[in-house]
Amino acid sequence: MRLGLYDAILRDRPLEEAIDVVAANGLTGIELNTGGFLPAVHVPTMDDVLVSDTARDDFLGIFEGTGVGIAGLNTNGNPLHPNPEVGDRHAGDVRRSIQLAERLGQHRVVTMSGLPGSEPGTRYPTWVVNAWHPESREVLDHQWSVAATFWRETDRFARDHDVKVALELHPQNVVFNSADVHKLIDLTGATNVGVELDASHLFWQQMDPVAVVRHLGELVFHAAAKDVRVNRSRAELNGVLDNNGFFGEVWGNGWPKQASWDFVALGKGHDVAYWTEFLRALHEVDPEMMVNIEHEDNELGSEEGVSVAAKVLVAADRALQESLTEPV
Repeated sequence: MRLGLYDAILRDRPLEEAIDVVAANGLTGIELNTGGFLPAVHVPTMDDVLVSDTARDDFLGIFEGTGVGIAGLNTNGNPLHPNPEVGDRHAGDVRRSIQLAERLGQHRVVTMSGLPGSEPGTRYPTWVVNAWHPESREVLDHQWSVAATFWRETDRFARDHDVKVALELHPQNVVFNSADVHKLIDLTGATNVGVELDASHLFWQQMDPVAVVRHLGELVFHAAAKDVRVNRSRAELNGVLDNNGFFGEVWGNGWPKQASWDFVALGKGHDVAYWTEFLRALHEVDPEMMVNIEHEDNELGSEEGVSVAAKVLVAADRALQESLTEPV
C-alpha cells in the first residue's frame, strides 16, 4: 500500500515543513488540499501551475529528493450548496482540482458528493436523515436530481482529464453509504466517480469499513485512515446523531467536549489488527491504493497525532505484507 498524510492538519506551516513531517513518520505521500472548505495553502501558485509548465515544474521540484510525493488532491466542500456563493465556488474548486491533477500527473481527486437544499430557491442545505414522511421523499427526489446532473457532467469532465473523483462517504451529504454510491452510479452511468473510503464516518454510523470495501470493490479509488471512539455512556443516552455542544465553525478540530463519539488517532478506537484487515481489504481492490492519515484528534497536537497514527498504520501495513509473503 502507499501510505501518506492529508495535509490539512499541517496547513499552518510551509509545504516544505509539512513534507518533512510526513517523511519523519515513515510515510511517502502527502494529499494536498486544493479548495473547498479549506484554502489551498500548500499550492499557492495553483493559477500559474494550471497554465505554465515552468510553474508546474518548479512546484514539483519541491518534492524532489524528499522521498515524499503527491498522494492525490483534496477539495472537500459542498459543490451542491443551494447558495451559489458557496456551491458555485466549491463546484469550481472541484473542476480546477481535476485540471490541476492532470497537470501534476495525479489521477485522484477527493471531495464530497454535496448536499442541496430542500427545494429550488432555498439558501441552506437540508439533510434528510430518515425519510419516513412523504415530504422527505419529495426533498430527496429534488436533491438526487440536482446531484445526478452535477455528477454526470463532472464524471465526463474527469474522464476527459484522466482523473478519478473519490467521494468521501460523509453524513450531511447526498451520498454517505453503500446504497447511495450504487444509486449515484446508476443515475449517472459514471465511470470516473467512486469512493474515498474514510473508515471514521462508517464507524460511528455502525457500518463495517472492511465489509464496505469488499462490497464496493473497484468503486473504491482512495482511502483515508482516521479512527473513531464511541463514548458508550453518552451514546446510550443521546445516540450518535447528537447535536449538543456544537457551536461556531466545526471543521478543523472543533468538537463538543461531551460527545457521543470522537475522531481519534489510529489505535485509540481500533487496534493494529483491525487496521491490518482494513488494509488487506483495500489491497484486494488495489495493491497500490493511496491510504492517507487524516488527523482530527483533539487530545493530541498535530505532530504528536500524526506520529501516533503513523506508527499504527505502518505497523498494520508491515503485518499485512508479512502475511502476504507467508508460505501457504
